[in-house]
Amino acid sequence: MTDVSIIGIGQTPVAEHWETSLRHLAFQAARAALDDAGLTAVDAIYIGNQHADQLSQQQHLGALIADFVGLRGVEAYRIEAADASGAAALRAGYLAIRSGAVETVMVLGVEQTTDVVGSRRTAALSTGMDADYEGTQGATPAALAALLMQRYLHEYGLSVEDFAGFSENAHLNASTNPHAMYRNRLRPGMFASAPAVAPPVSLFDAAPEGDGAAAVILTSTDHARGQVFSPIRITGSAVATDALSLHDRDDLLVLNAVNRSAGRAYQQAGISPADVDLFELHDSFAILATLSLEAAGFAELGSGCTLANPAGIGRDGQIPVATFGGLKARGHAGGATGVYQAVEAVLQLRGQADENQVSAARTALIQSIGGMGGTAIAHLLQADN
Repeated sequence: MTDVSIIGIGQTPVAEHWETSLRHLAFQAARAALDDAGLTAVDAIYIGNQHADQLSQQQHLGALIADFVGLRGVEAYRIEAADASGAAALRAGYLAIRSGAVETVMVLGVEQTTDVVGSRRTAALSTGMDADYEGTQGATPAALAALLMQRYLHEYGLSVEDFAGFSENAHLNASTNPHAMYRNRLRPGMFASAPAVAPPVSLFDAAPEGDGAAAVILTSTDHARGQVFSPIRITGSAVATDALSLHDRDDLLVLNAVNRSAGRAYQQAGISPADVDLFELHDSFAILATLSLEAAGFAELGSGCTLANPAGIGRDGQIPVATFGGLKARGHAGGATGVYQAVEAVLQLRGQADENQVSAARTALIQSIGGMGGTAIAHLLQADN
């Protein structure tokens, strides 16, 4: 089987791009990634997108984007796995290269959500949950996150303030990321006193939805070493699922899909959590950051919040997370988010993260979650020695 490397990256800022269409966002990220890789064409394009059919009235993204970025004729199609759609597209690109079916792949994540507001956007976001048992009861992602957080607070005797460090860290890191949606820092005390979204989830807990696009170029590792100076190898790639509805899970406070996908990726790469230098996790809500740290092997059950401080998750801490702001402050661009994580990890492993650089970073874990943990997709990226 062919080893796989990333040789090019591109991204747009995450923002409310009211003046820019979905296709133009895709074009900007795609051309930047091709330029970074020194290429003019690829063999295939795999597109991660969550909401284009509902919010942009555009479902046929493969042909649309291949044509618009100047690659008419190549294999191209959309891949969907709720919030994890971008990571699913990365997985598809990885498998295509690894199988030998194609030589070069563009993985592109793109999302345009902010042109639609109010109940229509909330309804679209809720399609990542179980429509029959959760959606019809009026549940939203924020409401389900609130249920998880409320149970966690009760089970472990914690307070909302114990989660503040996740958002404070994300905003600190986003303050030096020019592509971030929110570059403001959070003062101590702001997290717990913020307006409620779905108690105990607050405005400074939930990640904002934004528009954006990100792209990476994949090829075989052998080809990559002759193509660019600093290819980044994908040494682990895994997908796992859990019960979609929270009420069907054995334990609400264990993200089994996160645990399984991370564990399989570690096994493929021949490493353990102790070998990981940074973790770009899915912090759409602070409770998911907490549970992800536990499920991926960085904290014991019930102790994820103990890492929510500079010594734990800061850029110089035990396991740096959200090093460019994460979903919370860089912004959550739906189906593009998993590709943004890949772009940011590549910048870290190349040593090109500027003020956001994690010292001596050689191995990065990136992980996207679909919904409240129904799907989890993990990739391990390592600098090529």
